[in-house]
Amino acid sequence: MKPRISMITLGVSDLPRSVEFYEHGLRFPRMDSPAEVAFFALNGTWLGLYGREALAEDAAVSGGSSGFAGFSLAHNVSSEQEVDQVMAQAESAGAVITKPAQKTDWGGYSGYFSDPDGYLWEVAHNPLFWVGPPDEPA
Repeated sequence: MKPRISMITLGVSDLPRSVEFYEHGLRFPRMDSPAEVAFFALNGTWLGLYGREALAEDAAVSGGSSGFAGFSLAHNVSSEQEVDQVMAQAESAGAVITKPAQKTDWGGYSGYFSDPDGYLWEVAHNPLFWVGPPDEPA
């Protein structure tokens, strides 16, 4: 098996609200898709939005969970200024800033925001790490 993550699908409580956040707020490029799901083309992967209960049913698990999901999504950028720009864009789109961008103990600069369903996103600049996927030149 070649390890990769092809798509990340988030179970959302209000699909139109989440589509608005990602498509218009963060300006993720939306792909054509059926009405009950939304897909966004990202560099090297896709983001899917699907109703939370429908996604739980599809996976044959209970949809009744809340609180910290135990993971975060990360968006690596090329500079501290770009971290600040992305964080400001997310906040103006309705994100909640959970940790303002700041210098890190690992030599970078990062902050966190949560989307309308509480999914955590880290926006980071790591000067010692590539910006794009490993198969994409920096």
